[in-house]
Amino acid sequence: MSKYENTLFEQGHISNHILKNRYIVAPMTRVSSEEDGTPNKRVHQYYKRFAAGGFSTVITEGVYPDTEYSQGYDYQGGLATAKHKEAWKPIVKDVQKHGAKMIAQLMHAGGQSQGNYYKETSVAPSPFQPPGDKVSVYGGEGAFPIAEELSREGIDQVKQGFVQSALLAQEAGFDGIELHAANGYLLDQFLSESINVREDEYGGSLENRLRMLLETIHEVRKAIGTNMILGIRISQLKATDPDYRWSGGEEDAKIIFSALGASEVDYIHISDDDAATPGFGENTMTMPEAAQKYGNVPVIACGSLADPDKAAALIENNIADFTAIARQALANPDTPIRVQKGLPLDKFDKEKIMLPKAYVKDFELDQELTGQK
Repeated sequence: MSKYENTLFEQGHISNHILKNRYIVAPMTRVSSEEDGTPNKRVHQYYKRFAAGGFSTVITEGVYPDTEYSQGYDYQGGLATAKHKEAWKPIVKDVQKHGAKMIAQLMHAGGQSQGNYYKETSVAPSPFQPPGDKVSVYGGEGAFPIAEELSREGIDQVKQGFVQSALLAQEAGFDGIELHAANGYLLDQFLSESINVREDEYGGSLENRLRMLLETIHEVRKAIGTNMILGIRISQLKATDPDYRWSGGEEDAKIIFSALGASEVDYIHISDDDAATPGFGENTMTMPEAAQKYGNVPVIACGSLADPDKAAALIENNIADFTAIARQALANPDTPIRVQKGLPLDKFDKEKIMLPKAYVKDFELDQELTGQK
């Protein structure tokens, strides 16, 4: 019996869904779909191997929800058309065949978009130019353009895009939806006081800046009903500003996580550099601790949790309910099997896996899964 049998390999619950263990594949941008966002055989094999490797749940990379301004990267997967939906169906079915849940992460890039098949401009809560250059490993080059401010009509269209995409995900057979409100993408841009300088009810106070997230949650839940999982991913740091932190520290965390916990979400997914370190300065709570304390829904912790002992400690101490891993999952798509059997884990090789571009490489698809035929 594995020493993690009562932590990492104990069943867990999210809403009315039973997850066979506490290991979840975190969403990772892999820019490997077709130019129009249709997932292909490469994407299919990529996701299937995680399910075959023993993960309880696979969360997709951020997929764009509409054919307007939501796409963030060239060759990013979409869930915005009937063609997208049909292409996801066999992928979802194969993941579920291995006893894993599959969740579609819906992501609107907003002003952080660096590639869009449908539009040449971008939008944000307020006119905004992300700091630094575009992300080269995802195909970007040079400075970001200045995003245009969303009108009230534009805000309604964004929410409707999330709703329609969630319905397509439901029709494709996904077990759940995760709204991407982390890492500097559009929903996070609304939350951020340095980006959102609107003077209407969507800007100003933290409660107003939360409005877009909460309204989107409500509209999506109303559309998909109560049987489908609905979660939200949230962070302080941003892809283009990794040092960004909430100005109000733990007090902001209390307001944000309390509001999310009172909404219709089934879980809160924390994205952080290190989920086990203080999130708001020396001698403060970690982000998962704050979400657990104020959110009152299951918490998924993500961030430097490759060490099973470290991940298990979060669960044992009721700091998090589930652990999501990214880089280690790329290096070891069979992480749960290896950990349960006490087998060593391969180290993540950034140069091999992520460079020169973060697409799914041939060798990744050829990886043999421990204990799998």
